[in-house]
Amino acid sequence: MAFPRICYEIFVRSFCDSNGDNIGDLNGITSKLDYLQDLGVEALWLSPILLSPSYHKYDVVDYYAIDPEYGTLDDFKRLLSEAHARGIRIIIDLVINHTSANHPWFQESVKGKESPYRQFYTWKSPEDIERLGIATREVTPDTWDRNPWHKWRQNTEKYYGLFWKGMPDLNCDHQPVRQAIYEIGRYWLNMGVDGFRLDAARHIYPEWEEHKNYDFWVEFRTEMQKANPDVYLVGEVWTAAENIAPYFKGLTANFNFDLSLTIQKIVAKERDAVQLAATLAGTRAVFFQTSPQFIDAIMLTNHDQVRIGSVMGGNLNRLKVATNLLLTLPGQPYLYYGEELGMLGKKPDEYIREPFLWDYREKDRHRARWMQPKYNKSNTVVPLTGQINDSNSLYNHYKRLIQLRKSQPTLADIHGDIEPLPNEDPRLVAFIRKSNGQAVWVIHNLSAKSVKYSAANLPAQFIFSTHPETKLLKTGTLSLEPYSCVVLG
Repeated sequence: MAFPRICYEIFVRSFCDSNGDNIGDLNGITSKLDYLQDLGVEALWLSPILLSPSYHKYDVVDYYAIDPEYGTLDDFKRLLSEAHARGIRIIIDLVINHTSANHPWFQESVKGKESPYRQFYTWKSPEDIERLGIATREVTPDTWDRNPWHKWRQNTEKYYGLFWKGMPDLNCDHQPVRQAIYEIGRYWLNMGVDGFRLDAARHIYPEWEEHKNYDFWVEFRTEMQKANPDVYLVGEVWTAAENIAPYFKGLTANFNFDLSLTIQKIVAKERDAVQLAATLAGTRAVFFQTSPQFIDAIMLTNHDQVRIGSVMGGNLNRLKVATNLLLTLPGQPYLYYGEELGMLGKKPDEYIREPFLWDYREKDRHRARWMQPKYNKSNTVVPLTGQINDSNSLYNHYKRLIQLRKSQPTLADIHGDIEPLPNEDPRLVAFIRKSNGQAVWVIHNLSAKSVKYSAANLPAQFIFSTHPETKLLKTGTLSLEPYSCVVLG
């Protein structure tokens, strides 16, 4: 089965409210499937939907229950059915690095060393923690917590919780934990879920035992394939390419955070672009050594990062350039909900997860209103209804680029490769996309000025251009208009 070519991340609470309780829900997503299909989306990654005490739901209390804020199990089954009828796959966020401290397993674990659930989590004495030299840790991009050991009331031992004391890490060396995780995964796959986004995939084991993660994910994939041979697994592994590579032994795909940050940097500066294609080609070569069928999941931003709209200061031209890059580079693109509108948002996290703008103010009957937005209001971001009929809108730019990617086989191939083209102009990104013996040339102008690009054997056929005045001046020389992109073949 072919993998989806365009994926879309939804923070469920903020996407669409179907029942007027101000909280986005599953039925809201179902009601917007036609919108997503029309945009060109082929898979949805849903933020956690299982029972949890928090607004974000990354601390699960029951792995078999849909959180009532989002709907019922029947609502979810209907979403699956309606999405599949439209050729859209459903990927759910599976959080198995940790549970909520309110989870029954942990509530039993804290009762003492004799509890049958004690080993579901990692407990150590303060003396052992010091002796092993694991009392503190270095800050990593995915968590800034330096002190992952926590006290619990009458317990003399401390438990390990990498992200927060309310999220104790599971102990995957304990076989009953592994079997429980596998049963959970198979349950949702048997229901029809197509795959999982695996939260904190690098931290299943503590950092001093990171090497154990690789074999865990191989075993996890084997167990999931018993329920769905075509299961899709995408990991959150935020580190350097050589450290990501071993995770492809078990995972179908991994997110490329470094590429995300590089795109943000060069588009915001409108320069320093020369090495992008060569660096990405090198990264892909590293991944290929571990798994020739690796999938590089690429994105501009996600629910943990400052929104691309704010990175670009709301500049429409730069947002279009970022879109051009994302949708012409190799890999499997993920869009974060609202990026197609230019939604804004900066930390703290709630403000990069603000409600989607379907319509203007009181006309918007589907807007989630669980929070007072700071960045996304009808007078700061044009709602969807204001962009649909504007041919120059960011929304329609996304639609055009998505259609290009899906209709052009060389761009559409998520396993296709990239070859940097000769280029010394820091305002240009130039590369060849290759797939199944076919090739297209792609050149981007990141800047506000017209730029010329010359190369031997430059193709003369225009497959696509974002600007009508981009043209060939003579054989081998191309004139690119400001902030434009061209595909030649």
